[in-house]
Amino acid sequence: MSDPNSSTGDLLDQHAAADTWTLAGRTLRSRLIVGTGKYADAATTRAALAASGAEIVTVALRRVDLSAKDNLLGWIDRDRYTLLPNTAGCYTAEDAVRTLRLARELGIADLVKLEVIGDPKTLLPDNEQTLRAAAMLLEEGFTVLPYVTDDPIVCRKLAQMGCAAVMPLAAPIGSGMGIRNPHNLRMILDAVEVPVIVDAGVGTASDATVAMELGCTAVLLNTAIAAAQQPVAMATAMRLGVVAGRMAYRAGRMPVRGHAVASSPSHGAIE
Repeated sequence: MSDPNSSTGDLLDQHAAADTWTLAGRTLRSRLIVGTGKYADAATTRAALAASGAEIVTVALRRVDLSAKDNLLGWIDRDRYTLLPNTAGCYTAEDAVRTLRLARELGIADLVKLEVIGDPKTLLPDNEQTLRAAAMLLEEGFTVLPYVTDDPIVCRKLAQMGCAAVMPLAAPIGSGMGIRNPHNLRMILDAVEVPVIVDAGVGTASDATVAMELGCTAVLLNTAIAAAQQPVAMATAMRLGVVAGRMAYRAGRMPVRGHAVASSPSHGAIE
């Protein structure tokens, strides 16, 4: 039994220590991955990252001013966080590959998030270009985490190619609409043996909980925290939501029934 006087942070740490997961040979405790864009200022970014409990943070290389004196890459604690450079803003396989070659030259990491967008209006992934880019990056020795639509066939192909995880969207980027197609996520979970990380469209903590209750490995989000009225509080809520969903998944929910079942026993009832 956990000490009832333990703080929430202590309980979260205990849960995380007992429920680790593996990504490309890395053992991780947090199942929440967060982005670093759209925050009002650096101080809020730092505080939100810390409150989230994340161990991996994403960085959009095309949207970071590397010439700035106090750029993002300079103040993120590399001992605390694993950087996950991403290709946000790329519309072709070639652009994405060039961007990640730059990340390698900067010494950031070989663990990368591949994102190839199909058009500027919907910001939906271009699965064809993503498959092409993944093949090129894997050939060059990158560890690839591809962001794709919630298509079980595409996810299976990417996993079979050697991608370390698949990252299907919950809803369009920045929409905050939550899990729009839980059935497809379940099919993806059945189709692949690599981690399934829900990415994009999460709006609030209950969305993160649903993703974890479905059996997904982790959740990646940015706007839901950065655009909240109180980002640090929302980062804490997301952390709790992920833990709650994961614990519920492991506990095994009751069956869903099409009729009522009394919660108290009928045997011995007074008549």
